[in-house]
Amino acid sequence: MSLLRWLRRQLRQPIPIREHLEAAVENDDVAEARRLLAGFEFSDEQRRNVEQLLDAWERQHAG
Repeated sequence: MSLLRWLRRQLRQPIPIREHLEAAVENDDVAEARRLLAGFEFSDEQRRNVEQLLDAWERQHAG
């Protein structure tokens, strides 16, 4: 699942932070997405999932 798709499922309400996250994803800005997501309260499982998606995104850019 893509990070953007996951975010849209988790953040159903169109809040300003969601718009910033979507922009970060659209602009391939992994660092900004990490920064924004650091302020969210996630369950342990959600946090693991987000970190895995961010890590995969970074690996994609590195390769």
